[in-house]
Amino acid sequence: MSGDKAAVMAVPAGGDAQQKKAGGPENRIQVSSSKKPLFFYVNLAKKYMQQHGDVELSALGLAISTVVTIAEILKNNGLAVEKKIRTSTVEISDEMRGRPIQKAKIEILLGKTENFDELMAASAGEATTGDDEEQS
Repeated sequence: MSGDKAAVMAVPAGGDAQQKKAGGPENRIQVSSSKKPLFFYVNLAKKYMQQHGDVELSALGLAISTVVTIAEILKNNGLAVEKKIRTSTVEISDEMRGRPIQKAKIEILLGKTENFDELMAASAGEATTGDDEEQS
């Protein structure tokens, strides 16, 4: 687990080096649109919700659509409910042009649904059932 978290926290959301400075909460995932596959983030969000009860997805610029997709997958599977959505604009220094640029930012806080644990147990049960059938 600590390897997964370190890998994600080291990936700045859309190039936002300023977000990493504060350290952020333990349950924040900074999503990049190009660094990792979509379901890496979906599975990591499930793991964070199991551990912390909720998860905060954060992204800048083009990665915003990826965060929205992750949130919708979790909601449509009955695993998460929206607690808060915050949008803002942040100023990022652009070393290439030598001047700051404005980027859109989104933060979505998701909480576990009442039947989150049941659904996770059922999906884990299906995975082990599938393994059992293959061995027969």
